[in-house]
Amino acid sequence: MASSHSNNDGTDQVLIQEYGSTRVLTLNRPRQLNALSFPMIMELLKKFVAYEKDPNVKLLILKGKGRAFCAGGDVAAVAHSVIEVVIFFHASGNWTLGAHFFWNEFILNYLIATYRKPQVSILDGIVMGGGAGLSIHGRFRVATEKAIFAMPETSLGLFPDIGASYFLSRLPGSFGEYVGLTGARLDGPEMLACGLATHFVPSMKLALLEEALTKVDTSDHFSICSVIDRFSNNVPVKESSAFKSLDVIDKCFSKETVEEILSSLELEAVNAADEWIKGAIQSLKKASPMSLKITLRAIREGRTQGIGQCLIKDYRLCCHILRKEASKDFFEGCRALLVVKDKNPKWEPSRLDLVDDKVVDNYFSAVDDANWEDLRLPARPGLSFKYGSKL
Repeated sequence: MASSHSNNDGTDQVLIQEYGSTRVLTLNRPRQLNALSFPMIMELLKKFVAYEKDPNVKLLILKGKGRAFCAGGDVAAVAHSVIEVVIFFHASGNWTLGAHFFWNEFILNYLIATYRKPQVSILDGIVMGGGAGLSIHGRFRVATEKAIFAMPETSLGLFPDIGASYFLSRLPGSFGEYVGLTGARLDGPEMLACGLATHFVPSMKLALLEEALTKVDTSDHFSICSVIDRFSNNVPVKESSAFKSLDVIDKCFSKETVEEILSSLELEAVNAADEWIKGAIQSLKKASPMSLKITLRAIREGRTQGIGQCLIKDYRLCCHILRKEASKDFFEGCRALLVVKDKNPKWEPSRLDLVDDKVVDNYFSAVDDANWEDLRLPARPGLSFKYGSKL
């Protein structure tokens, strides 16, 4: 992974602008859809820590340059770095390079989720994976008509990490299972309807919104919310949206196992012509069976866990995956979708019924390595976090 905080052309990967007591942080890798690199994570960590201590900073605005907020963590770089060490150095501890990436990313996610000052994330484009970790955990999430949200990790042999099992499990009914298992894409109105976004603001009003926010000179959540409210609209979801079929989603995605969920969807497809049902079936059949099993369990556990517990769980899962203990699906998914791009991953195990429940259990356990430790989250005394509310 790169050690520089700049892009190849010398520009900074995170741009900082100061307006009175407001700081605007812009993710600046537009050619890579602002994929979250290790230098970006470390720069954001540095800034968030400094701004929280600085009494002159009262509000943070986070946005992306170009057509994406952030398309996710740079997982291809993580996989590539691990593979490089194996090829050139034959190192047994190579997986720790990727673990270091996830360790710092999850610390950043936790800091955002428990931040003492309000953060406004402008979601005017693609918001996926790691991009959700930077925004959904924050206080205010402003979506536009250009927003596209997804957690597509199961198609990559991974799982929705960045504490996603915390916020997905708190979406209405079983909508979180639907989004997490299928990688379904949601638009701005759908994000607002299900609670992933706190506001919907047309993109043509964003410049005016940002200008207004730079003048608030306060950390008061009510005041900031009232400013955003002036520019926001209530927008209906499309009739074809899966969110319009929450009863069907709850019926199917509340089943105990992935196999039962898939069977239930196939039964629904016999009598219904809804495109989202067909899309969900196709996505489940294309995804990594191991990833689907891990994801379902993670979301179900997330309903009774705090954000810190979810991130500690995610770190365990990531370390097991990087160690290739039972499956190499993450590396195969990166090869098929991000590197070679033949879009034909060979999953192992290849079918849901071949996934051993005991192996899945092991993914959620501590890693058996003398040099390994659980994710250590920074102390945040006196702070609590509640998802799903503007205030």
